[in-house]
Order: sequence, then C-alpha cells, then structure tokens
Amino acid sequence: MEIFQFLLAPFAASLILTGIHAYLGLHVVERGVIFVDLALAQIAALGATVAILMGMDAHGQAAYWTSLAFTLLGAALFSLFRTRRAHIPQEAFIGIAYAVASAAAILAMSKATGETEHLKDMLVGNILAVSWSEVVRTALLYGAIGAFHYVFRRNFLLISIDPKGAEARGLSIRWWDFLFYASFGFVVTSSVAIAGVLLVFCYLIVPSVGAMLFADRVGPRLAIGWTMGTLVSALGVYLSVKLDTPTGATIVCTFGAVLAAMFLVHLAIYHGAGARPLRGARAGAEEEARLAGTADDPAADESASEARGATSRTR
Repeated sequence: MEIFQFLLAPFAASLILTGIHAYLGLHVVERGVIFVDLALAQIAALGATVAILMGMDAHGQAAYWTSLAFTLLGAALFSLFRTRRAHIPQEAFIGIAYAVASAAAILAMSKATGETEHLKDMLVGNILAVSWSEVVRTALLYGAIGAFHYVFRRNFLLISIDPKGAEARGLSIRWWDFLFYASFGFVVTSSVAIAGVLLVFCYLIVPSVGAMLFADRVGPRLAIGWTMGTLVSALGVYLSVKLDTPTGATIVCTFGAVLAAMFLVHLAIYHGAGARPLRGARAGAEEEARLAGTADDPAADESASEARGATSRTR
C-alpha cells in the first residue's frame, strides 16, 4: 500500500505526459520531423542551463521562463525553416539545432561547478520525485494547450497532413507552424523538467509509431497510443521501483520492448497468410482531414488526390 501511494503521483504525471504527447506525436510523425521533440527539449535544457549560470534556482520560476524563452525562439526558427520548395529538408535543420544545443549545454555546464547532476536530470529525468503540485500545474497547462488544439484542430491537421491543400485554402503555413511549435514548446519545457529529454521523446514518438502499426485513421491511432502509453508508464514505474533502477531509463526501455512486441504482432496480422494490408497512415489521416471539412474545397481535394497518388506509387 505504501508503494502504491508513493507511485501515485509519478503515475498521474505519466498519464498527463501520455495524453498530450501521443496527440502531438501524431502530428510530428505525419510532418516527418521526428527529432523536433529532441531538438526543442534540448533547447529548453540549454535555457535552463543558462539560467543556472546566471545564478537562478534550477527549479524556480525564473529558470522556467528562461527555458521557455529559448524554446519559443527555437519554435520560431523551425517555423521559418519550412518552405514550400525547400531543397534542404527541415529535419536537417532540426538535427543541427539539436547538436548545437546539446554541445552548448555541455559547454555551459562545464562552467557550473557542482551542477553536473542537473545535466543528468535533463537527460533521463526523475519522474519519481514529482510532487502533486507539479502534477496539478502541468495538468492545467496541458489542458489549456489541448483545448487550443481542439478549437483549431482542422487547421493543425490540414497543415500536418496536406500542406498544399492548406495553402490552397488560404492558410499561412509559417504562422500555423509557429503556433504549433510554440504550443509544443510550452509542453516540452514543462515535460523536460519532469521527465527528462529521452523520456519525453519516447512519449512523443513511440505511442504514435505503435498505433500506426494497427490503424489508419486518427481516432483509433490516438486511442491505441493513449492505451499503450498508459500501460507502459504503469509497468515502467513499477519495474523501476522493484528493480531499483532509474525511472526514466526504465520506462524508455519498457517502451522499446513493448514496441518490439507490437511489431511482431503487426507482422503476424498484416504480413501473414490471408493478411489484409493497411492503407497507410497518411491515407487514413487524409480521410480524417476531409471529414474535418476539407472535402468541400476543390483545391484541397486536388492536393489530397496528388498526395494519395504519391503514396500509392511509393508502396
């Protein structure tokens, strides 16, 4: 019973992280910017490191706002990197940003005597140390961001799935990209402080990838991702206590093991005798976008048809 009470707050934090990151991960995977979470998380960590060098408390409000300012700057840059006819992939800029931010954080921490433990916490986190006050604040923040995305879900989905169709409807790609990355930055800044860079990346990408193994449409993918994240979080937190291992690293490894098991099940279902193929995650997402209101726009339909044709040709 004592163990259950001890694990209750970390598990609640894991559920909150799962809820928002599984949804954002769907957009990230569809955009093809897989490492944007790592990059923004590392930029947030760099901001926190700079705050420490300036004499701020690593867990204080001043350090949080400094970290957030760095993250929003990164969000603005990432929105500028995406152009209509870019001959350099956006992912290349994101990778460069991650490498530079990581190196800068290491250089900064080398000047902060006695703060090397903070660098470790930024990487693997310590979700077991989360307090109920942090859980409540994080839930309120993520709830507000989730409501914002729900209100503008059609625009965000269209920008991620069919940018040509979005442009044909008169949407500003860069503006909505900035809103996406900025809201993403708020999430990442808080998540890194709780769980660390590596665990935040897993919460973002692994549930979305696992869901894509079994579903085409957005709704089922979210349901599978949320279920996977919840179960893996509970198992990972429990194993970390029983095995006396770092919580963040344990959950990350548990995510990897469960994803491998899901992939084996996927092979048995979709690649065995009499298996039915998935139509493709992008095709299912395009259908969701049309259902969300893009079907009545001829230009968007034409763009979606081109995307479906390109998808079928690559199979």
